[in-house]
Amino acid sequence: MNRWGRRGRLRLLSTASLLLPLVLAPLSAGLFTAPAHATVRDLPVGTDVDYQLGGPRPVPDHVGIVARDRMAAPLAGRYNVCYVNGFQTQTDERKFWRQHEALILHRDGRPVTDDAWGEWILDIRTAEKRQRLVRIVGRWTQRCAEAGYDAVEFDNLDSFTRSRGMLTRAQAVAFAEKLVGVAHRAGLAAGQKNLAGFDGRSIGYDFAVAEECGHYRECGAYVRDYGRQVLAIEYRAADFTRTCERHGAELAVVLRDLQLRPAGVHRWC
Repeated sequence: MNRWGRRGRLRLLSTASLLLPLVLAPLSAGLFTAPAHATVRDLPVGTDVDYQLGGPRPVPDHVGIVARDRMAAPLAGRYNVCYVNGFQTQTDERKFWRQHEALILHRDGRPVTDDAWGEWILDIRTAEKRQRLVRIVGRWTQRCAEAGYDAVEFDNLDSFTRSRGMLTRAQAVAFAEKLVGVAHRAGLAAGQKNLAGFDGRSIGYDFAVAEECGHYRECGAYVRDYGRQVLAIEYRAADFTRTCERHGAELAVVLRDLQLRPAGVHRWC
């Protein structure tokens, strides 16, 4: 599904001083291993979440979980979730992806694009291409771990629904399973993003990020699959109230503004 709230990934150039360097040197997929002492930590329960993809900011004491873009540093003393666009490209990384043109899905010689975001969809149709993409996305995931993140959310599991019929659900699941493996080897919990009703635990996902699940009546589907291991982000006050009434006692729920601005709306149940 192609919605702003379910995809909120706006990056603010004003946060550049907080960004981690992006290193693009290739690494072997075999290097995606965690130190011997690394363990995967579950999301903490009984605490709140702040969703900061639009830029970092401090959080109040009751917020124990923070989600940030993979280019931002994690927040000390909190459980940190690293955002990674696993199935599509970021619009500000086209120069990089033009060097990997064969890994972009094409139709009639042109990249297949998620029109709402201008993001190119990755070509996950073959095992060989999935493995090459795992090396790239895996590097980003490894760097999340090295930076001190506890978990990673891989966005756009449902990109196959926007592929003009060129990708299948089975291909998306096969690629997702590889990404989950990379996360676990790096010592990170892996979060499912999008595709409500698919029980990602079947391929190893540990938790879910459910944007606007109250608005689209999807919270229950995520709870059935993940129990309390769900982060609920709402962008409309009425949906936030509904989600709090129905799931606030069991889930971490936050109300944010659509642009996810550091100084924007932040409310909790």
